[in-house]
Amino acid sequence: MFLRENQKIHKTKDERCNTAYCRSYAHMKRVDLATLIKADLIKVSYKTFQLTTELQQDTPLNFLETNAISFKQNIHFVVDVGNNNNLETIVKANFQPYGRDFIKHKPTGRFCNGKLASDYTAENLGFTSYPPAYLSKQARGKNLLIGANFASGSSGYYDSTAEIYNTISLSKQVELYKDYQKKLVTLVGKSNASSIVNGSVHFVSAGSSDFVQNYYINPLLYEKYSTDQFSDILLQSYTKFVQELYTLGARKIGVTTLPPLGCVPAVITIFGEDSNECVEKINKAAVSFNNKLNSTSQKLQAKLSGLNLAVLDIYQPLLDLVSLKQERHVVGQDCLRHLYCAMQNPLVHVKMPQNMFFWDGFHPSEAANKILSDDLLAAGISLIS
Repeated sequence: MFLRENQKIHKTKDERCNTAYCRSYAHMKRVDLATLIKADLIKVSYKTFQLTTELQQDTPLNFLETNAISFKQNIHFVVDVGNNNNLETIVKANFQPYGRDFIKHKPTGRFCNGKLASDYTAENLGFTSYPPAYLSKQARGKNLLIGANFASGSSGYYDSTAEIYNTISLSKQVELYKDYQKKLVTLVGKSNASSIVNGSVHFVSAGSSDFVQNYYINPLLYEKYSTDQFSDILLQSYTKFVQELYTLGARKIGVTTLPPLGCVPAVITIFGEDSNECVEKINKAAVSFNNKLNSTSQKLQAKLSGLNLAVLDIYQPLLDLVSLKQERHVVGQDCLRHLYCAMQNPLVHVKMPQNMFFWDGFHPSEAANKILSDDLLAAGISLIS
């Protein structure tokens, strides 16, 4: 994201595994990537915790006064709000019951029943509107002055992750961002466009899909690299990405850590070995990555003059929230043991109370997103203070 400164039932094994895909895959320790795709498992949209790599732009709190025009800007590399709707990919959320609690109760492409954490954060910071997905028809003309969203579910620091699912890779998102900057220059002039970019906060969130949707299910990766080695590869991409943003004028960047990936219902289904508990080894890998992310970010900030690079911890807030709620697999055991919980039993969503944590097998509910956004608010303010 890029924020303008001064601008927030227990069942037996047979009962719970009564579908073909569940009998075939839910109790496997490893899932072959080609088999996964063939089984259409990824139709659930592997956008874990909605925290995959993305670029998004929203309305900022304050504005730049130039020629009697007020510019309110922010840009996200965080959460998909509909770009995948415009791609030839099966990773989409533009159908019911997604969006049932959002504005007009219609699906927008958000992988949630309602608002995302980024939507709430924008509201907390004083934003008055949600920016359009950059690939949508709405991202045209003066609409770009309130921002644009470049995010794409099932992309990551590792470009091949996006290639597998035919989504927008991180490098391609950078190219779209460059295109956006050109349009911004046309709208407000080079000097004003530069000021908007320099004074904005870029929020980056990536890596979840790289692990959950690629590494852990791809023998070409997990047989070749340890989790530490794969983390190093991702962080090389992260380093390059930050340097590119810096070259393009970004001076304030917030990057989120990985969430507790081992607590995602779909991850527990595949790797939990019949347990309903978080998969500790996957959480440990996330912690290790996050530690490396912190040290890499410190080095980048020291190297790049004038760069304010903040690491925003989402691991601990989400782990605390998951641990607090013993009913964390909130759409019920069906969601734990059936990766198709959202599409397989839409009524689960209809009956879901507001205190539930997960919306489907991969993504938090609107209620969980609200709590997460409150935790992120302080960190977001630190970037614009």
